[in-house]
Amino acid sequence: MTIANVPPAADILRPHAEQQFAHELAALAAVDDRARPPGWNLSPWAVVTYLLGGTLGDGSIISPKYVGQQRLIEIAVATLATDRALLLLGVPGTAKTWVSEHLAAAISGDSTLLVQGTAGTTEETLRYGWNYARLLAEGPSKEALVPGPVYRGMDRGAIVRVEELTRMPPEVQDALVTVLSEKVLPIPELDSEIAAVSGFNLIATANDRDRGVNDISSALRRRFNTVVLPLPATAEEEISIVSRRVAELGVALALPEVPAAADEIRRVVTVFRELRSGVTDDQRTSLKMPTGTLSTAEAISVVTNGLALAAHFGDGSLQAGDVAGGIVGAVVSDPVHDQVVWREYLEGVVAERPEWADFYEACRQLDT
Repeated sequence: MTIANVPPAADILRPHAEQQFAHELAALAAVDDRARPPGWNLSPWAVVTYLLGGTLGDGSIISPKYVGQQRLIEIAVATLATDRALLLLGVPGTAKTWVSEHLAAAISGDSTLLVQGTAGTTEETLRYGWNYARLLAEGPSKEALVPGPVYRGMDRGAIVRVEELTRMPPEVQDALVTVLSEKVLPIPELDSEIAAVSGFNLIATANDRDRGVNDISSALRRRFNTVVLPLPATAEEEISIVSRRVAELGVALALPEVPAAADEIRRVVTVFRELRSGVTDDQRTSLKMPTGTLSTAEAISVVTNGLALAAHFGDGSLQAGDVAGGIVGAVVSDPVHDQVVWREYLEGVVAERPEWADFYEACRQLDT
């Protein structure tokens, strides 16, 4: 059967992890001779290798998906091998969603069982809904039931992802308590239940820095093991992450090739790290901190946008003017407080660095 209007795989803007890295998952499965938990496609060792990268015995190269402490990923994977769910906690931009997607892809071969938490998320979004035409015509029946991601994950024995758990209303969050403690999903309308198949578990992500979050109840939090994902520890680590992801996004977005711009990437990362830490790299000048988090994800966005400007409207090389607008937009999220923070940083730090004269002029032009 053919489906109309489905683009070829090469034209998909953002393939799922299990599609984009199918060759790596296949290579790991071929050499993976270690014990696999019930329902898992790979062993815990292979899942960690897939996340952190490495070279296999047959020479296959596994690219790193996460740059950070190996022990954190090991704890996350070990948690999913038990009967406890996993909560990835951290400020925005610490790769929580990225890690959860790749964990699901490696363990279940399917990262699409996803619930995006918002203020409008309902219990039906998590569990199941109804085909109301059939419900009115036939009454409650299994055929009229529309499974949600949690229902399907339990039925298949797969990993379910819940993004931004703390953005969901508390009563919706607590709908997960029975699922995580009893491993069953009651269906009172049919006087039945769905029991979880081996391999089912849940990965949730949350942060407590954004506005509009709801605390997780103690009853629900006890059902999770929490792993806190930190921001990159060093500037070099963050530069490496930004450089690699920008290169991947450039290919995915089919941006015209722009020569490597290590200096501009380092400058973006330096600005973000100094402002979010409240002190310059040399530890000599204290800085006011903006209201935003200035995460690694935002640095990636600034550089990617700069590459698009350089490719389409510049001379084909990434310049200070290409990233200046993105940096200002990322820093000044509150036009009152952050504008003061940015101007003090611009005049007190950037202006005092002779090697940043081009960046200073580009930022000044944006104020005129």
